[in-house]
Amino acid sequence: MQSKSLGQAATDSEKELEAVLVEIVEWRGSALSYSPVLGGISNTNWQIRIEGHAVPYFLKMPGQGTEMFIDRNAALEASRRAEEIGIGPRGYPYLAHKGIEITDFITNRRSCTNKDFRDAAVRKAAVGVYRQFHNSGQLGLTKTVFDMIDEHIEQARTLNGRFPEDFDWLHSQYRMARSALEASGIDLVPCFNDPMPGNFMVDEAKTIMLIDYEYASNNDRCYDLGIWCGEMFFSNAIENDVIEEYFGRFDPQMYARLYVHKALADIKWSTWAMVQRELSALDFDFYKYGAWKHMRARSYMRDPRWKDYLKIV
Repeated sequence: MQSKSLGQAATDSEKELEAVLVEIVEWRGSALSYSPVLGGISNTNWQIRIEGHAVPYFLKMPGQGTEMFIDRNAALEASRRAEEIGIGPRGYPYLAHKGIEITDFITNRRSCTNKDFRDAAVRKAAVGVYRQFHNSGQLGLTKTVFDMIDEHIEQARTLNGRFPEDFDWLHSQYRMARSALEASGIDLVPCFNDPMPGNFMVDEAKTIMLIDYEYASNNDRCYDLGIWCGEMFFSNAIENDVIEEYFGRFDPQMYARLYVHKALADIKWSTWAMVQRELSALDFDFYKYGAWKHMRARSYMRDPRWKDYLKIV
């Protein structure tokens, strides 16, 4: 899309962007242009170019209502951690007090699609990045998938969101899964929690960097693996390979935990979509997204193996 300079804003989102850009002391007096970055379903994203700077910048404006489920300070901590361990882009704290994220715009990589993860080398690189983040030491925020689901259910009720007719049954299955996992113990590590394909940046050497840490928190490591496998529509065989690559061997208990977390991830994001449907100003069909996630959660929970997996975890 065509870039604009300061003073050329026409839409509300452009005016909002320009209002914060002029606050950045480090950029004052420089020729500056901006253009939207498409993708994402929570915020508005922008590429910022400044004359004389070698690379452009990426700027994320928090979406309407996202403060209900995103801790921006925690997101900044996770982003800094990723930068420190070499799996995330360089960040700049210029507008951190407003919850606005600014990083280098990654120019030597492209966003992944689901198709990229058919490549075993790319999957292996992604597993390695996950393991590196998981082993980097706990973050300040602990927010398990149980915390996320309970939070979204309460928010949806407060907003009079539309629950599916069988939500009581879905919730009962969630409670069973929670009890089983809590009885076996939660393996808390820093988790990414948001594996949209576009958050994985791949280069020609098939190495991976991760972007967008706003949902990161301490959570069970198998949640991170499970939600990723679900988001990428991996087959059982590939999921087995993921477990073997991550843990060094295939473990039936870890597969059970991964499977159960796939279902919980769909409950989390379907309920999140119910909240977003009432709050978000973005042009996105949150109802359809949530209905699809609920549908897939049902398919996991109605599988004859579901109760067996709950016993194994």
